[in-house]
Amino acid sequence: MKNISVKALAKINLGLDVVRRREDGYHEVRMVMQTIHLFDRLEIAKTTSGGITLTTNLPFLPANENNLAFKAAKMLKDEFGIRDGIDIKLHKHIPVAAGMAGGSTDGAAVLYGVNKLFGLGLSRQDLMERGVNLGADVPYCVMRGTALAEGIGEKITPLPPMVKCPVLIAKPQISVSTRFVYENLKLNTETVHPDIDRLTEDIRNKDLGAIADDMGNLLETVTIPNYPVIADIKRHMREHGAVGAMMSGSGPTVFGLFDNDDAAADACEAMRESGLAKQVYLTSIYNNAR
Repeated sequence: MKNISVKALAKINLGLDVVRRREDGYHEVRMVMQTIHLFDRLEIAKTTSGGITLTTNLPFLPANENNLAFKAAKMLKDEFGIRDGIDIKLHKHIPVAAGMAGGSTDGAAVLYGVNKLFGLGLSRQDLMERGVNLGADVPYCVMRGTALAEGIGEKITPLPPMVKCPVLIAKPQISVSTRFVYENLKLNTETVHPDIDRLTEDIRNKDLGAIADDMGNLLETVTIPNYPVIADIKRHMREHGAVGAMMSGSGPTVFGLFDNDDAAADACEAMRESGLAKQVYLTSIYNNAR
């Protein structure tokens, strides 16, 4: 095998709760993660150069160790003493800095692809254990599907597959700093936390209406007052048939869940016409193994 093509799938958070702020500055979270059918594509090939090269379709993305795809390739190359060069072509479609684990899923895809390309024999669990050294979301992106993430996001428990349904993605033309969001998050006795346990039970019951009702993202308490367009997009999705709409991760991307394809397609067109979002995609829940 001289080359391999790998899909790197995006994620949304069906639920995101912040339990506490640790003494080291990190926050403990409980999140319900879900893979969707929106993806980057990575073409990975052996070369005779001995080095690692990375090119992307977006010139503003780093093409060095500041990119998790490059870092993932270097990690395995160094560990296993791979003498061949590795060339990575990253075709980026997932919105950047959008709360959808775009960088993490690229890193996970490179771990998977390099493992296959060079016959390293690493199991999925092996890749997940290495992935945590790249970032807290990488182990989940290796595993994919529906999962509960705890700790700082690195403790992953698989959940039964989420109900398959259309998913509308809308990213406004703003950037949200994850650091800003967490630094301004207030955690006290008055904080209303999403019920992650009830949400996971809804998923087990495959009840889309209950899932939509019980979705919650504590980080919205920071982002929406500072970026009202996020609330505008949520409201627009609900007015156009979404059974539920919520910000993913630390934002600014908003997703809407729909119970039928026609309503989702109409809502997608309406969102594009509204001018509220710079990037709009209509996709679906992903549950299958790689």
